[in-house]
Formats: sequence, structure tokens, C-alpha cells
Amino acid sequence: MYSHTPRTTAATAAEAAAWAEVLVRHRLLHAALPVPTGQWLVQRTPTAPVRVLDGPTAVVEMAARIQLHTRTKKARIR
Repeated sequence: MYSHTPRTTAATAAEAAAWAEVLVRHRLLHAALPVPTGQWLVQRTPTAPVRVLDGPTAVVEMAARIQLHTRTKKARIR
């Protein structure tokens, strides 16, 4: 159905920030904030626990999983 091509470069902080902004803007995440250690704090809903992601690559991987889930969910509806 969907193929996954592995990345050849690590995700940058700017790329992670862009994806985080999109996910929050489209209400697929409640919050996503970088912290000075390079980690990210993400929260799925206002009442969900805060998760700590290891860095920009983890944010981009999470965005890919959310996107895949959203696409496969739409495909099942059709």
C-alpha cells in the first residue's frame, strides 16, 4: 500500500519545528515544544500525559506515523 523509503540524513531542528507546527495547527497534537536539551515535549490531547521525544528525528518519525495512520484511516472509509 504505502512504501517507506528510509531517510539518508538526520532530521534538523527546523524540520521538526515545521512538522510540529503543522500537527498542532491541524489538531493532530495538542502541543509540541522543543526544550534546550534538544528533546521535545509532546502532548496528544490536553489531558494526555506529556511524552518526551529524543530529538528532531523522533518528531519527524512521529509525524510520519500520524500521517500514515490518517491516510490509512481515510482509505478504509472509502
